[in-house]
Amino acid sequence: MVKPVCPETGAPMHRDTRPMTITYKGKSTTVSMPGWYCDASGESIHSGSDMKISDRALTALKARVEGRLDPQGVKRIRKSLGLTQKDAGRLIGGGPNAFQKYESGDVLVSSAITSALLLLENDPSGLDVLRNKDEAISGHR
Repeated sequence: MVKPVCPETGAPMHRDTRPMTITYKGKSTTVSMPGWYCDASGESIHSGSDMKISDRALTALKARVEGRLDPQGVKRIRKSLGLTQKDAGRLIGGGPNAFQKYESGDVLVSSAITSALLLLENDPSGLDVLRNKDEAISGHR
């Protein structure tokens, strides 16, 4: 790849990792942000894969501030329940790829999924209800 030039100064930029602070609702976290940097102007250019670093850090910060499970918490509970990511998405909600996205930090876990996982962690027998929910729903009609 050709080194980019700074949009401000025209100087060559160099690849580096630098601290970047992300703030959400008054709470902050600092991440090591990869990118192309210009020392003369302070400008930076970030690729899509670079941006995943800050996007995932923001998702984790939002989870903490909003009282939601973070990616590690989702994975820990799912594994303790003996579920694959696809089974968790099918039984608990969100679809077949939802738990892959929750656990990678690409998507913030909803309040409903957080609550369901915490309830199931406390009482794993709730999985039986979810596995038989079609029968339970038809019995209430």
